Amino acid sequence: MSRFTHVIKRSGSIVPFRKERIANAIYRAAVAVGGRDRERSEWLSDQVLEFLEKNLLEDHTPHIEEIQDAVEKVLIEHGHAKVAKAYILYRDEQAKRRMDRGRRAAQSKENIPWRKLWYTLDWAVEHDLHTIDTLNRRLRNDEFPQIVHQSEAAYEDDVDTAAELLTDRTEELKVVIISGPSSSGKTTTTIKIEDRLSKRGLRFRPINIDNYFFDLEMHPKDEFGDYDFETPQALDLPLINEHLIALIAGEEITIPYYDFKTGTRTLDQTPMKLASNEILLIDSLHGLYPPMTEGIPEETKGKIYIEPLLQMKDTHGEYLHWADLRMIRRMLRDAEHRAYDPQRTLEHWHYVRSSELRHIIPYLSTADIVINSAMPYELPIYRRRLLDSFERWMMAYADDPVRQDAYMRAGRMYEVLKTVDPIEDESPIPPDSVIREFIGSSILKY
Repeated sequence: MSRFTHVIKRSGSIVPFRKERIANAIYRAAVAVGGRDRERSEWLSDQVLEFLEKNLLEDHTPHIEEIQDAVEKVLIEHGHAKVAKAYILYRDEQAKRRMDRGRRAAQSKENIPWRKLWYTLDWAVEHDLHTIDTLNRRLRNDEFPQIVHQSEAAYEDDVDTAAELLTDRTEELKVVIISGPSSSGKTTTTIKIEDRLSKRGLRFRPINIDNYFFDLEMHPKDEFGDYDFETPQALDLPLINEHLIALIAGEEITIPYYDFKTGTRTLDQTPMKLASNEILLIDSLHGLYPPMTEGIPEETKGKIYIEPLLQMKDTHGEYLHWADLRMIRRMLRDAEHRAYDPQRTLEHWHYVRSSELRHIIPYLSTADIVINSAMPYELPIYRRRLLDSFERWMMAYADDPVRQDAYMRAGRMYEVLKTVDPIEDESPIPPDSVIREFIGSSILKY
């Protein structure tokens, strides 16, 4: 048992010391370079702990930087140079992110769709939906049905544009990739695009990327026992790429099957072969992540990115966070369809966001088109469902230094939702709306 009881975070807060966090950090770095030896990670964490105990004073409370320095040293000294490099690169990324936090970009960044944002903001201003105050004003005038209709029409226009773009490339197109961060509305949008293209004579064949997850025991997890499904390294990327190349070449493959109840994968389960007139369809968080499709020529890919690009300011003049909107969607969907406690979704969200920033959003600029799935009428229907919960979670996490990410997000959404007028009658929302994917009662088959 370690003599260390606490560790000092960069913020200055003091949290309980848990050796398993060191082992998990090492395992994550190993997974990033293709390693999956959890026992070795545990052994290396023991070496880190032994090093710290030998080199730190008896009554010293270690700082997180001291622990991370020790991890790098131990990895290198025990011949794990690749793992050490992955760990150092991740640490460097986090440091840069902390330096940039709170700053506003002075110039355009490739991973921000500025042109699309400008169009979306212009649309919001034109329809008096650019602030919570203007939204409330329209709601008080009994305009909820009109807001729904206008919002849905804008989204459907985006889907039409995407379908037209793909139709123009039918001669070279071999695979269509529909990607975007968690709960952006990929499944509904995929169904709608496929329906439009089918009516134009195109035939699609979907492949379920979820079947390529590694066994659950091989996934990284944290000290709470929470597994990380969000990283692309949770997927067997080499096998995915191998199968995609074979399919496009006209060969038959045998798809594995992943059982989410047992957390295990069984190889060689379902034969699959594309017909000569079929286009492969990929609906995946990490569809734009280069290693997944690196063996497929770029000119044969049609790439669509989906994100709820809500352009609305709160009552303090700050733009609402898209990630918060998606977090609420995922809470409701997980509770509706997966019997998953929304509080656990909140606690897990730091994994989701971290993976998005590293593995999804940086590749937004490679997409052929960006679809905006945000509906300005979402907030009024979320208030009734989650306002009280956010207040409860905010209070529960206020003094918990380990759950500060959950506390921050819960507090931010409580402050936003309490200023929005609630809506009880949701009947104006179409049964095939992208929002039905999350709140239920959709007529689409997912």
